[in-house]
Amino acid sequence: MASVYRTLLNTVARTGAQVVDLAPGAAVLARSRRKWAGACLEDGAHLVTSRGKWTGTPLEDGAHLVTRRGKWAATPLAEGAQLIVDERKSRAREHGFQKAAADYLGARHVAAMLESYGVNCVSDVGANVGQYGRRLREFGYKGRIVSFEPVPRFLEKLQKRAEGDPDWHVVPCGLGRVDTIQPMHVEWLSMSSILPHSEYGNTRYKRFVKGGTEDIQICRLDGLMDKALDGIENPLPYLKMDTQGYDLEVFAGAGERISEFVGLQSEVALLRIYEGSPRMAEALAEYEREGFEVTGMYPVTQESGTGRVLEFDCVMMRASETPVPLPRGQHAARQS
Repeated sequence: MASVYRTLLNTVARTGAQVVDLAPGAAVLARSRRKWAGACLEDGAHLVTSRGKWTGTPLEDGAHLVTRRGKWAATPLAEGAQLIVDERKSRAREHGFQKAAADYLGARHVAAMLESYGVNCVSDVGANVGQYGRRLREFGYKGRIVSFEPVPRFLEKLQKRAEGDPDWHVVPCGLGRVDTIQPMHVEWLSMSSILPHSEYGNTRYKRFVKGGTEDIQICRLDGLMDKALDGIENPLPYLKMDTQGYDLEVFAGAGERISEFVGLQSEVALLRIYEGSPRMAEALAEYEREGFEVTGMYPVTQESGTGRVLEFDCVMMRASETPVPLPRGQHAARQS
């Protein structure tokens, strides 16, 4: 059963405020349309709106933190956003807090890049059950999403999630360098991969002891782009890849049409989880050769004991084609 704290945060989100529950004891609340919403943060702490009466610690014009025992700390992130943290709870779960914060900041960065470059079609490769597409919508992206997912058990949930969204298309296949049928390890759930696990991966993840493969359809991206972009005037596509060590194969399958993408997102590995997967330096060199440059890197997986990062979520844009700034909500055009 959802806690009262989480239920109330969800209620706040429905009022128009942006609320991100980072971890137990930590949440980000941001203004939407210059209005604050109120929420019960926990027993003894409330954020109140400018529509009511307040006492306590001012957070910013129009918002106050009211607390009984002074357990909460407020840190301004930027105009219109505050990080509200229960120091005792967040420090006790530091690894989870850092991961959740990185996920949030990464998603915000991607949303900003999509808007800045006027992206109007996102290829979501390795969509799983649609988590990425859902978050794009939550962060305000309104363009087309084309999600690629080959595993039947995930595909069903993905299609259900995309229902009712006329510009979210689902394609039942995986992507790679060649058109083929290929076995995939499917018992690894969100870490399902065409590649076998490495020795390090086997020691790191218990799920890799499970067996089971399914034959899946693999297609080249360049053969699917015309249909994906059909009906879009001045297409400005973005390529997101999350294929558990197979991203460079997906990239290769775009062929010469990779030049049409204004940006990409790829998981790049510092430690090899899958046998035969590229290391970060190799992947970045390949992307950079095609004109993409790093705009953000966010830890995806990190060892809680050593602190070592296994993978980064890397965001890259084709900076040589700087978009022309336009008013909010309008698409940018490439400079010649």
